[in-house]
Amino acid sequence: MVASGLPKKNGHRHTAEICTMALNDMHAIKHFTMRHRPNEQIQLRIGIHTGSVVAGVVGLKMPRYCLFGDTVNTASRMESSGLALRIHLSETTAALLQQLGGFTIEPRGNVQVKGKGDMQTFWLVGMDGFYKSLPDISMAASRDEHEFK
Repeated sequence: MVASGLPKKNGHRHTAEICTMALNDMHAIKHFTMRHRPNEQIQLRIGIHTGSVVAGVVGLKMPRYCLFGDTVNTASRMESSGLALRIHLSETTAALLQQLGGFTIEPRGNVQVKGKGDMQTFWLVGMDGFYKSLPDISMAASRDEHEFK
């Protein structure tokens, strides 16, 4: 889990920062080789949602900075209902990216999301000026191989 705009707000830049990081992560896993499975592609799924969260430090012995709220749950559902080697966006995030400009998104369509019902979702497929290679979608695990939660 990552967040942008915490603890200091940064307007709508958080959306662009997280999506740029997601594209860079996808590029990085394309070139990463697991020593114990050198012929297999890591099957990374990324889910992104934008909204308000509550943040705080939890724990006395081992304090942790934690995020809570519906935004956290929705981002998690975007990941778990996504597909391997894809970046799955909520409608809220897609709308902000369109407003910011410079990102390439494709509609995925309506997806039944646990605890949310039917949601219009999108794929992030690129960004202006991003010339790094992304994993080949044909290397992704099939839908039957996914474990949806």
